[in-house]
Amino acid sequence: MPVLRFDAVSKTYTGPHNALSDISFAVNAGEMLFVTGHSGAGKSTLLKLIHLSERATRGTVLVNDKNLAKVRGRQVALHRRQVGVVHQDHHLLMDRSVFDNVALPLLIEGVPSKEIGKRVRVTLEKVSLASKEKTRPSELSSGEQQRVGIARALIAQPLLLLADEPTGNLDPSLAAEIMVLLASLSAQGSSVIIASHDLALVKRMRKRVLVLSQGKLMDDIAPEELAP
Repeated sequence: MPVLRFDAVSKTYTGPHNALSDISFAVNAGEMLFVTGHSGAGKSTLLKLIHLSERATRGTVLVNDKNLAKVRGRQVALHRRQVGVVHQDHHLLMDRSVFDNVALPLLIEGVPSKEIGKRVRVTLEKVSLASKEKTRPSELSSGEQQRVGIARALIAQPLLLLADEPTGNLDPSLAAEIMVLLASLSAQGSSVIIASHDLALVKRMRKRVLVLSQGKLMDDIAPEELAP
């Protein structure tokens, strides 16, 4: 059973403007894929529908076979615990330590403090930031700040990890490092969906690619179809 499925999904804003038109695809557990296309193609909207920051106008979005149209009220927060989000601009709390930033989702969830400490340190180890737990984000490089954002998204062990242009502000070597880290997360069982317009980077990763144009799914490219 796919972890995520879009069945003939459209999103229309007032105007009327079709941000997405009749989109259908499925994502399996542990799969990593890219969503690419020019600015305004619908990449961010697609991610927002999965996170329930937006709702589909038509069609069905299913996560673990649950129709997101039926997820309301308190269930929205429960759904979002299954969906980690990595932002381009990090959205970190600059007056708190790296440890506190990564621990935040577990605090909200009500996890006991002893368990929080253990899980935060294991997660920081995964993103090579174990020595920075007491540091404030403002003292870190852009690449390190992005890794804090990934650790915070990863800490709740999400079913799905969404990343919206996660390498947009990074130089090529740091961008490649972040992509390798995200690929390792899919190997651990999380499905990873990355919106990116960096076509060179996408091709190098040799993962499945969904191509959007003006809100329509123009292509669904398998890894073996990408030229080395």
